[in-house]
Amino acid sequence: MTDLSTLPITRLKGVGDKFAQVLAKLHITTVQDLLFHLPMRYQDRTRITPIAALTPGLDAVIEGEVRAADVVFGRRRSLVVRLQDGSGTLSLRFFHFSAAQKNRFARGTRLRCFGEARRGSAGLELVHPETEILGADSPPAEDTLTPIYPLTEGVSQTRLRNLAQQALAILDGGAVTELLPAGLLPQSVRYPLAAALRYLHSPPAGADLAQLAEGQHPAQQRLALEELLAHHLSLLALRRDNDHLRAPALPGDPALERDFLGRLPFALTGAQQRVCAEIADDLAGSRPMMRLLQGDVGAGKTLVAAMAALRAIGSGTQVAVMAPTEILADQHRRNFTGWLEPLGVRVAWLTGSLRAAERRHQLAAIASGEAQLIVGTHALFQADVVFHHLGLVVIDEQHRFGVRQRLELREKGAGASGSVRVQPHQLIMTATPIPRTLAMSAFADLDCSVIDELPPGRQPIDTVAISNERRGEVVERVHNAVAQGRQAYWVCTLIEESETLQAQAAESTAEELAAALPNTRVALVHGRLKPDQKEQVMAAFKAGEVDLLVATTVIEVGVDVPNASLMIIENPERLGLAQLHQLRGRVGRGSVASYCVLLYGTPLSQGGRARLQALRQHSDGFAIAEEDLRLRGPGEILGTRQTGEIQHRVADLQRDAHLLPQIQRIAASPALTETARQQLIARWLQNKPRFAEA
Repeated sequence: MTDLSTLPITRLKGVGDKFAQVLAKLHITTVQDLLFHLPMRYQDRTRITPIAALTPGLDAVIEGEVRAADVVFGRRRSLVVRLQDGSGTLSLRFFHFSAAQKNRFARGTRLRCFGEARRGSAGLELVHPETEILGADSPPAEDTLTPIYPLTEGVSQTRLRNLAQQALAILDGGAVTELLPAGLLPQSVRYPLAAALRYLHSPPAGADLAQLAEGQHPAQQRLALEELLAHHLSLLALRRDNDHLRAPALPGDPALERDFLGRLPFALTGAQQRVCAEIADDLAGSRPMMRLLQGDVGAGKTLVAAMAALRAIGSGTQVAVMAPTEILADQHRRNFTGWLEPLGVRVAWLTGSLRAAERRHQLAAIASGEAQLIVGTHALFQADVVFHHLGLVVIDEQHRFGVRQRLELREKGAGASGSVRVQPHQLIMTATPIPRTLAMSAFADLDCSVIDELPPGRQPIDTVAISNERRGEVVERVHNAVAQGRQAYWVCTLIEESETLQAQAAESTAEELAAALPNTRVALVHGRLKPDQKEQVMAAFKAGEVDLLVATTVIEVGVDVPNASLMIIENPERLGLAQLHQLRGRVGRGSVASYCVLLYGTPLSQGGRARLQALRQHSDGFAIAEEDLRLRGPGEILGTRQTGEIQHRVADLQRDAHLLPQIQRIAASPALTETARQQLIARWLQNKPRFAEA
């Protein structure tokens, strides 16, 4: 029997070397790859629908006789064909057509058409439907549902369907290897692999379209389980690879840590103490720590990172703290300097905006080991940065960095001890709580710690949603807050991902608010300001010299002003829930009641309404993360949407969360051979980069 995993795609009719290169963009290089390139949805062309029974908005196949075909001149020139089937009449409308196409639709010609019925000026119509002239020998309607595949430029649905049918014919005489012993599969998904592939490429007439659309058919669930298992196994393999690496054991200096804690004006929460102990255990060992630290906005993650940094510094190694923006990096620099310099720890600072002389000075301090803790942005992993002895890397808001960037920083501390590779420990922090279902799948190679307790004194934030039509009331609310000695944020968002346009929107809003609030000190901060300008504005706001800070989403993380008690977010419907929750977390840090006003534009879409409602209902970051996952999907939450990572072909992490315990059980079973594990990873991942590799 032919092994389809090694049968090149060029064995199919119509696939030469040039077209094979196009298919490679879809990760299709073998016949098996094609079989696992599954439809994303289906059309039902198996039934002929009478014209009188058409439903607007739904796709349908109709057959009828042409009664007339005329070129109509309205707002746009179009060809309108009137079609009759005995039950009724409708129009076919074509905006792009030639004389030859018009001549095809001669009176009396019988047509079969497929398209979406819409309401037109003269009743129902199909706009640019697929059409086929019927003759005496024309075949009946399709006998299977029509698959719609993910495509790339240079590949049409018709061509891919033809190739899939060729592959299915080969499947009858070839082999797609069953890699999972039937005994390991849950009863509900004991569906033969070849039968599942055949069904999903050609579902029979009468198949439940709703069940297929929801991904609940047993054939889909069988493949979803295998795909999730492959991702899980790849992360476990990554973890095993890390087990072969070594890191410097960091026992720490207990006296230094006691001195640090004794100087704090507050005690650590129970959750912070628990997480510090977990990290200390990791650092004391010689296996590289790979720990994800999750904590809601304001939970005290930075303080935990400082404790980890002291343990590394007390053991004679350096610590690198990397943040995605200069504002957040500067916040960390201020915190770490205030906490650690009184203990004799030298803090260095490295960003892309440093002047040449200052940069040389900082680089020399890092290379000599004089600088023990180095805070910076992506500038930390540039080629001319050489560490003296890097023992710990702390990455904040990790999903903002690409995999390659994080790997490059890790490699900065890599060395060798005999034949063993030595790498620094890693602590990865996020204030975007990762839902449990996502963490089980996407972070199987990381140990997870959660700070699930807020420090005492944090104020609840009252969240309200108000239409932009009531903007005047919101401006009055700002006036009242400032009159009471409070400060406020006004955050501007734009649908375009452009810092120039964001800045322009913020500038015009700041001018408008300054005019409307003449006795209010208004300042502006956005991504296009120079770093020292940003720093001056933020320092003035923190010092209470600015009442209202108009900003773009650059203030999402890293800004701590206890006197700010009011947050207005314009056009919140354009942001994800996690980002909205981050912005809201800038207030509620003092001793007074705080408010977040979501100033939305109208009309509000259904998705936008659902997001704002979820934000009003939940204050817990994990509940918000679960809702964000449901509404937007994992790629958005993990920051991987543009890279194509964590995008599954069949599986859906939210829908298929019930399979995850089974997947962990299968992965731990000795009945799954090492060869099968490798083949599963190869089948589903095809050497694509993994999000969690750093």
